Amino acid sequence: MNTFDVSISTNIDDGFDDAIEKAMKLYLEGGVFVYPTDTIYGLGANPFNEEAIRKVDEIKQRESGKQYILLISDINNLLKYVEIKYEKHHDFLLSIWPNPISVVLPLNEKTSDLLGAPTAAFRIPNNKFCIKLTGKLGMPLLSTSVNKSNSPALNDISEIEAEFGDKVDGIFYTNKKIYHQASTLIDLKGKEPVLLREGKIKFKEIMEKF
Repeated sequence: MNTFDVSISTNIDDGFDDAIEKAMKLYLEGGVFVYPTDTIYGLGANPFNEEAIRKVDEIKQRESGKQYILLISDINNLLKYVEIKYEKHHDFLLSIWPNPISVVLPLNEKTSDLLGAPTAAFRIPNNKFCIKLTGKLGMPLLSTSVNKSNSPALNDISEIEAEFGDKVDGIFYTNKKIYHQASTLIDLKGKEPVLLREGKIKFKEIMEKF
């Protein structure tokens, strides 16, 4: 698959801005790449590019149509894609992000048509690389664990390179610690938050902000 004009593996600690430029190129050209997040390593792509989504599904050996978490740089960017029905929800999101907390939100009509779904899970991650990349793009970044369906998520870069190096278009890694726990996932379609998956940050702690 590696048809893009970038080297397959890039240490973001050695050249952060260069890594951002390479990742932007892959994103805009429909590539799929591995990158560090505030939880585990993720597979990234443009969620509005059908071919890119097909590649991710193929890499993960996952049936098409299932949704992925979307990373976004800030609330103003988020509001381009979702409908926030309650002012309290806006304040709540500001109080919990950036953090490894993913939130299912209702999409606006335009985004719903593009993604073929009424809702999507978003997160403003507590990660410099993700924030800088999504901020420069001004668009969401698909995020899903680096693994095949029903297999454990890989978080060791040497294992990721061995298993997925010939399947992705780029690998961005860091020497800094990457946590092995997924984000907490909550549903905010209705008036009250509902826990869907307990992750790094406990739901009880999150609800103290509501």
